[in-house]
Formats: sequence, structure tokens, C-alpha cells
Amino acid sequence: MASVFTMIINRELPGHFVWEDDDCAAILSINPIQTGHALVVPRAEIDHWLEVPPELASHLMVVAQTVGSAQMAAFGPPRVGLVIAGHEVPHTHLHVIPMFDVGDLSFANARASVPPEELAHSAELLRSQLAAG
Repeated sequence: MASVFTMIINRELPGHFVWEDDDCAAILSINPIQTGHALVVPRAEIDHWLEVPPELASHLMVVAQTVGSAQMAAFGPPRVGLVIAGHEVPHTHLHVIPMFDVGDLSFANARASVPPEELAHSAELLRSQLAAG
């Protein structure tokens, strides 16, 4: 069975995309720790990040940096954090999180529900920064 991320990438489930290329996509988290919290997900269903081929791992990091720069411009945090956790979905994904303090890296602070309009607005802000950059 396809992972939830594959279903989003394939448009079988809704998602707020901010980046897409042949190797990965970046979507907004539906349970963000901070506004603009994005997930960089390879198209290939690779369970553990240690199994990601080096070339793809490098590409995911470049995309995460690009999205992080757009987050800095769009939301004004002093830092952007990166977390690879992997417990909630068995499909490698990088959490790129605008940070105002170290607590912004705690999944205990994730919001349980975000209105779709808020996610759409955040996605548009990030896409406009990515287009400008």
C-alpha cells in the first residue's frame, strides 16, 4: 500500500505543495509546529533516511535549504530548523521548521488542526518567495 505521502504526491489526497521536481516534493505539514512548517519528501518510498542514496540525500538537503530560505523571507524567524524523525510515517521526510525558539523543534508543540485556508495562505507565501529567489 502506498504511503500517505505518495498518495499526496500523486494527488490522491489533498496537499499544499510548495515545491515539486522529478525527485521530491515539499508540502506543508497538516500538524505544523510553526506556520510554514514544510516536509521535503522523496518521490521514492524509502522508509529510513539512512537508506536514501547519497545523490538523493544531497538533493533533499538542497531543497530543504531552498525552502528554509523562503521560510525566512516569508515568516521572519531568526532560524529555520531541520528534523528527520521518521516514526509517524514510514516514508523518509525532512521537517523544515521556522524557529523562534528551541521549543519549535518539539513535536509536542504541533498543532492538531489547521484550517485549510491558513495552509493555502502559507503555501502561497512560500511559493511567491521561491519564485522570487
